[in-house]
Amino acid sequence: MTRVRVKGFQIFRDRHGKWRCYHRRSRTAIDLEKAPIGSAEFFAECARISALARASGPPKPGTLALLIAQYQASAAFQDLAPRTQRDYRRVFDYLQPIADTALVKFDKPLIVRIRDKAATAHGRRFGNYVKQVFSLLFGWGAERAYLPRNPAEGIKNIARPRGAPRANRPWSDDERYVVIDSAPWHLKVPIALGMYAGLDEGVALSLSKAAYDGAALRACRSKTGRLQDKPVPNALREILDGAPAHDAVTIAANSRGLPWTESGFRASWRTFRGRLEKAGLVAPGLTFHGLRHTYGTILAEEGFDDRTIADALGHSTEAMARHYSRDADRTRKMAGVVKRFDRAENKRRARAVKPGVGIVKPEGGAG
Repeated sequence: MTRVRVKGFQIFRDRHGKWRCYHRRSRTAIDLEKAPIGSAEFFAECARISALARASGPPKPGTLALLIAQYQASAAFQDLAPRTQRDYRRVFDYLQPIADTALVKFDKPLIVRIRDKAATAHGRRFGNYVKQVFSLLFGWGAERAYLPRNPAEGIKNIARPRGAPRANRPWSDDERYVVIDSAPWHLKVPIALGMYAGLDEGVALSLSKAAYDGAALRACRSKTGRLQDKPVPNALREILDGAPAHDAVTIAANSRGLPWTESGFRASWRTFRGRLEKAGLVAPGLTFHGLRHTYGTILAEEGFDDRTIADALGHSTEAMARHYSRDADRTRKMAGVVKRFDRAENKRRARAVKPGVGIVKPEGGAG
């Protein structure tokens, strides 16, 4: 690759060997998947970011802009997965018009108004995400004395309207089997990693061949950093062992035998899913992330507790396990609970009512 230099920008390889590019002063990153280094799109994006930085000037002390800039320059932000960084920057870009607001002016009512305005303009999920990023950002700042406390702490999400379809719903069994049976190999492998191992899209696409030894997968969730050694179920082993050979270093590869990009995978998955929807084979609303909800739901329906489900999904808290398994039909588990309760009740009654000892009737009772 020809060395490219642009004044005011830092271009480097990260610890994973992936190219990165940041505007030094504002710490704004360029999405190199959409604007590869050296392309016309890349130089246009550099010019756009530089112009914005000149117009806004350096962040003022004590403002939201300075807190965002400090956070983006921190190890806490740099260690996030690339997709998570892009999602956060989308929120930071949205907040640009109020970037000069003093931190002391942020309180719960103001954050709620910003959340609600974002939801009105871009949908409920984005509004809630703005609130979530505020909470994370202010929490980071409060720990470093940029502000006395986290004013976003405890603010609730905007509730989903009754009857509205939920994002990332679990897949039905019919949907799972029609997708995995009809998907071409370049889609089948990453989908199987999500379906049978509960992996995130990003992890499924980036997992190296060295992470699979024929019996188990070693995967690390980018959001939590939790390393998992997961035995591979038979359905997944058959797909991984039967997949066509390719030269990519990753387990999953696109139709050209190269590692997937996230945007490339989403485009291919969207086209494939659209064909199945048109044929009436799957219902609308099928997402890759819905496979994690499916995985958690299946485990819950099989009677596993929240801690086990959290470990299987790579979560640190049981609350997230409950979130991912909240659609589970727990009838089978509850049937087992009732059977065990009946056995316990019979034993307790047997201990309480000894042979030869009658039941004492209350005074005045009918004789």
